Amino acid sequence: MTPHATSEVGESTQTHPCQSSIAPCDASEAKDQFTASRPTNGVNYSHLRATDIKRVHDLVGVGFGPASLAIAVALHDALDESPRNLSTPHPKVAFLERQSHFAWHSGMLLPGATMQISFLKDLATLRNPRSQFTFLNYLQRQNRLVQFINLSTFLPRRIEYEDYMRWCASWFEEVVDYNEEVVEILPERSNTVSKRVDVFAVVSHNRATGTRSVRKAKNVVIAVGGKPAIPSHLPQSHPRVIHSSQYSIVIPKLFPDITQAIKIAIIGSGQSAAELFHDVQQRYPNSHSLLIIRGAALRPSDDSPFVNEIFDPDRVDGVFAQSPGVRAEALKLDKGTNYGVVRLGLLEEIYSDLYAQRIQHRHEAEWPHRIINHRNVDRIEDTPNSPRRLRLHITNNSAAYSGEHELVSETIDADLALVASGYRRDAYEDLLRDMRHLMPGGDGKGNRWEVSRDYRVRFEPGSVSDGSGVWLQGCNESSHGVSTPFLTTRLDDWI
Repeated sequence: MTPHATSEVGESTQTHPCQSSIAPCDASEAKDQFTASRPTNGVNYSHLRATDIKRVHDLVGVGFGPASLAIAVALHDALDESPRNLSTPHPKVAFLERQSHFAWHSGMLLPGATMQISFLKDLATLRNPRSQFTFLNYLQRQNRLVQFINLSTFLPRRIEYEDYMRWCASWFEEVVDYNEEVVEILPERSNTVSKRVDVFAVVSHNRATGTRSVRKAKNVVIAVGGKPAIPSHLPQSHPRVIHSSQYSIVIPKLFPDITQAIKIAIIGSGQSAAELFHDVQQRYPNSHSLLIIRGAALRPSDDSPFVNEIFDPDRVDGVFAQSPGVRAEALKLDKGTNYGVVRLGLLEEIYSDLYAQRIQHRHEAEWPHRIINHRNVDRIEDTPNSPRRLRLHITNNSAAYSGEHELVSETIDADLALVASGYRRDAYEDLLRDMRHLMPGGDGKGNRWEVSRDYRVRFEPGSVSDGSGVWLQGCNESSHGVSTPFLTTRLDDWI
């Protein structure tokens, strides 16, 4: 999930990165004998097999989060249903993941937090409801299907959904190398006669051993997700200025005593900021917290049925065909589903909590938990004579909205600042830095990578073989719309 924007770096409230609409190959009546039986020993095995690192791979996936996991699931299902329709019944596939194990937004797995989209938009159901990797099959395998039905909800708890994806990932241990951080991707030719690039060298660094590895592949999918982004005018590596993505990992270490009377400042107005504001009150009953927002109020996300159709897979064709100007205007209208907004249920809970404080305290200034609006955080520094505290310098714009037009400077001291400012999704720029000469028109000043409708990176015509390519996932909103996490290319483009 990639929730909710509060700064110039956006963060989406819709949680679609685990969805895939990869078109399945045509069904076949008989399965190939490549699915030879293996000893299970209680371990799940997919149809994908490990490949010698020295061999040229059909596909290397950079990152093994929900997007790459959806690709692995789709490959397994294609091999399960119709291996004879693939160009090779034994695709050589590998995925490289910088984390030590599969994890999905572990820093935001808060108690009681639920998903923001239907469980039916899982790793497989929209593409193949009969897949063994559906969320419903996961529930059945965990002996919780009946009980989940009794909940009468389409929105499972986030911690359960992460466990579902972790269960799916366990099937693919054989083709995933963890602790491998990809540092660059280089174009190569497999022979001196060819004038076209037909393989790519994927260079990775093992974070556990320090060793360097190179895997060559005809096709590379870059699906590394977003990189937590703290606005540049705020401290980037301060131990008490924490991005929201690290919240539940860092805060128990900083404040292990839940009875502490700590003060926490939360910066942002989207779903993540609201969840942190709500969780701090539950986690530390003696705490004080401030939610600092730029606007007048927290606003609800629009997940109404007609608006939610913008996430339908078939909408991508129309969005991609639009002129850049029309598409940009449409994306502005769609921001109410994604950016700087909060689910209505959580808004109501927070309002109820604040109302309870009105009963206990005569003046709002006495409330332990407050939302202060029309504020911009200008800078954060250590509090003088108290290195374990922070001082936030804030511009109060409230007067401008009351006709006085006079800005007021404020300072707030806190033990911790939580910044819910979204993610950057441009990691591919660095990974492809040594391939810019292959851009259409060459590496001209200001040139940026572009992708075609199927998310394939566009290279100079004739520079890359037809059977080879680089594909981007989860970073194409400007060209494909807010449903960019959907993957709509066919598997036979790769194998």
